[in-house]
Amino acid sequence: MLAYDQPITRSKPDAGPKPARPSAGLNVLQLVQLLWRRKTAIAAAGLIGACAAIAIGKSLTPKYFATSQLYVDPRELQLVDRELTPRSQDISGLAMVVESQARVITSNSVLTHVIQNTQIDRDPEFGGGANGMTSNLLGLFGLEARQTKAPANGQTAALDALNRHIIVKKTDRTFIVDIDVWSEDPAKAAMLANAISSAYLIETKNSQSIAARRATSDLSGRLKELQERLRTAENTLAVYKAQNNFVGTQDTLITDQQLLASNQRLAAAHAATLDAQAKLDQIEASRRAASDAGAIPEALQSPTIANLRAQYAEARRRLAEMTSELGPLHPSLRQMGKQVEDLHRTVSEEIDRYAQSAKNDLTRARDYETSLTRSLEAQKRQSVQLSQASVRLRELERDVEASRDVYQSFLKRSRETEEQESLNTSNARIIGEATVPQRRSFPPAVSLLAAIGLVLGALAAAMWFAALELLSINAAAAPAGQVAAETATQPSPAKPLENKPVAPATEKPGIARLQESDMIRTLGGILATGGIPDLTRLGWPTLRATFPLTTFLNAMRDMRDALGRRAAANAAPVVAVIGQGASRDRSIVTLNVALAAARDDTRVLVIDADHANRLLSNKLQGPRKPEAKRLGWLSIGSKAQRAIKTKNNIDVLPAIGSGTAEAIRKAIAQARASGDHDLIIIDGPALPFGTDDLKLIGVADGLIVTLPASLDINGCMDDIIASLGGAERKLIGVVINELHAAPVQSVRSAQYA
Repeated sequence: MLAYDQPITRSKPDAGPKPARPSAGLNVLQLVQLLWRRKTAIAAAGLIGACAAIAIGKSLTPKYFATSQLYVDPRELQLVDRELTPRSQDISGLAMVVESQARVITSNSVLTHVIQNTQIDRDPEFGGGANGMTSNLLGLFGLEARQTKAPANGQTAALDALNRHIIVKKTDRTFIVDIDVWSEDPAKAAMLANAISSAYLIETKNSQSIAARRATSDLSGRLKELQERLRTAENTLAVYKAQNNFVGTQDTLITDQQLLASNQRLAAAHAATLDAQAKLDQIEASRRAASDAGAIPEALQSPTIANLRAQYAEARRRLAEMTSELGPLHPSLRQMGKQVEDLHRTVSEEIDRYAQSAKNDLTRARDYETSLTRSLEAQKRQSVQLSQASVRLRELERDVEASRDVYQSFLKRSRETEEQESLNTSNARIIGEATVPQRRSFPPAVSLLAAIGLVLGALAAAMWFAALELLSINAAAAPAGQVAAETATQPSPAKPLENKPVAPATEKPGIARLQESDMIRTLGGILATGGIPDLTRLGWPTLRATFPLTTFLNAMRDMRDALGRRAAANAAPVVAVIGQGASRDRSIVTLNVALAAARDDTRVLVIDADHANRLLSNKLQGPRKPEAKRLGWLSIGSKAQRAIKTKNNIDVLPAIGSGTAEAIRKAIAQARASGDHDLIIIDGPALPFGTDDLKLIGVADGLIVTLPASLDINGCMDDIIASLGGAERKLIGVVINELHAAPVQSVRSAQYA
């Protein structure tokens, strides 16, 4: 149901009427119709725009672009190395180098070479002095005019102009650089592009040669100093070695070699001493044990001891034999015994001499070891002194090595840079020479300029007419008091309406219900009774004639009272019936609103403003057309469309295909001027509202909204209020249609009713 607890507008009573809100604008169909009506003016504007574009294009200076392509490889040629180009480098760093080279192309040094080679500083296009009339006359006689500008100023102007004529572009992710040069002369543009490419290559080669020459000069200037420094360091090292007895090979000194040899000899002497001591200890142990002293290895190896031991053994054997054969007192036995004792004593003496020899060997080994130990200690003391002195020696050697390395690197680099002065290590080359352009780049062709001018002119004219139409729509959507004031100036000889105060802007609209209990239905096709149509017999639901005091009739009276307060004095009020839903439901409500007013002896004029559906007009102008009463004062447009007089004290003005809001407004003004009607009801317009519909709503003094009960009442009201814009203040009532759709029945004849 309708949320009626809040007013339609929230403005204060004393705030006055608010300005109308912006209208919804033009839909596509209305815009197409508007442009079709103004097609002649739009075409004329397009032709004017085309002519203007052609004239402007002819007056503009032409531009011809020529492009030269350079391949700038930042990996320079390595002519002194084994590989010609480096294998891998940082890609981002290479891209920065190429971008830097692209900026070098437009540097003053390169462009100065171009100006000097091409002499464009004398060209008027690049700041050169234009030949005036005096110069031309002097040229006829072989004379030249005196230059008023200095050459430097001319070259500066040419440099600035050439900078403006050059566009250098680098293709992404490549080493390709495009040099675009534009000029008024196509041949000149190609010549300048090629000259800039050549000047860049020459400038790159010259800059590398200059850099190599400067490097060679700097390196050569330091060679003598580095050589003298190396010689001084080597002399200092030699003197220090001589003072500190650093004699030896490059790797080791003699003192170190002697110390190593002494250490080895001491170890050998100590081993010999231990061996002699062991030998002596063994001999002494054998003698103390009273064992056979000749059983030691050294004694066994001695031939003398071996011979004596053999004789001793033989003597003992003979002594044993003689002892067994002779008596103890036998002289031979005694002699043999004495011989055994002499041999034993001789072996013992020989062993003693061997022991004494071992003692002498031990003493000599100990003395030798002692002397080696003293010599080694002296060499150690000398080595320590030399080690302390070698700290300074190593420092001097490092100084010599560093000086030698620096001198050798400078000498090698100096020779390399000296050779590079005559070598071109740049890896840039021209891969595409500029050719003479065949077409200009600016301005576009005459056909394109004409097309652009035609489109812009036609578009400007279309926008102008659309803006004027929107302004007229906004003016038509103004409050109804303005329209009423216009119509009130016309003469109205008919009976005047009672002067009533205008209703306040915040007056709430009334609500009426159109129910089945108030309606009566008839079959269609029975219109005329005695030649005059009867609106209650259209086949639509109409009010019952036996219930003059129904709720719907009372609500209609309240709405007419509110409409009378809103309308101007001495003018028939105009109400428009609009709504959401099917057009047939709205036309049924319009018919019953007119019948309700006619029951109160009100003369009503119903105007069918629904030109698309024409439901009410089709009902009246069906197969059996009634004889319409011709009202000479009431017509729409130039067609002879007259109001139809009906039996119900209601005149109906049918719709025509070409009817416009302006024609309906004129018809309303004529009806008000004639005074033949007390109320004018407009059937429509239908949603969505167009330009003519908003103009028609602006003519009405009040609006009645009809809504089917099956729809969302509040949502529909929001949509209608949004579509009305500023005209929502004219709303005087809402009719909720609760009628059911009647079943379709075939009508056989007029007598079937």
